[in-house]
Amino acid sequence: MKVNIGISVKNLAAINNLLVSVLADATVLYIKTRKFHWNVSGNSFTELHELFEAQYKEMEAAIDEVAERINKLGFKTPGTMTEFLQTTSLKENPGVNPSQKEMLKELVNDHEAVIRSLRKGIQECDETYKDIGTADFLTGLMTGHETMAWKLRRYLS
Repeated sequence: MKVNIGISVKNLAAINNLLVSVLADATVLYIKTRKFHWNVSGNSFTELHELFEAQYKEMEAAIDEVAERINKLGFKTPGTMTEFLQTTSLKENPGVNPSQKEMLKELVNDHEAVIRSLRKGIQECDETYKDIGTADFLTGLMTGHETMAWKLRRYLS
């Protein structure tokens, strides 16, 4: 059955594309955060190990919400790393295990890139696509990334 929620088919397709990009970025950042959780070492090992775990668990829940939002708008959710890597704006660094400081910098930079992308998406959903629901949903995701970036940034001060 087709979705009939007061948003044109064209706008729903554009919103879906935006959400797929959000999902791809979130998944890549989630995997990177898990990798850093597994490989962090040094003086602040326990503290960073636990911080990274708390953050990837928060991202895992958000990923599920993004996937469900895609379904709510009438689309199928992609679910393979191949699809995510074709869509993400974030960069992976296979085979690289950075220092604590470099892990923190990389995660802050990625969260900030996601925040900028979400901010743009919020504006598009609100002004161009007239989808206040998705704009609100993305705002919640953005504030979550702002908090995670802030916590990581504090280690670099």
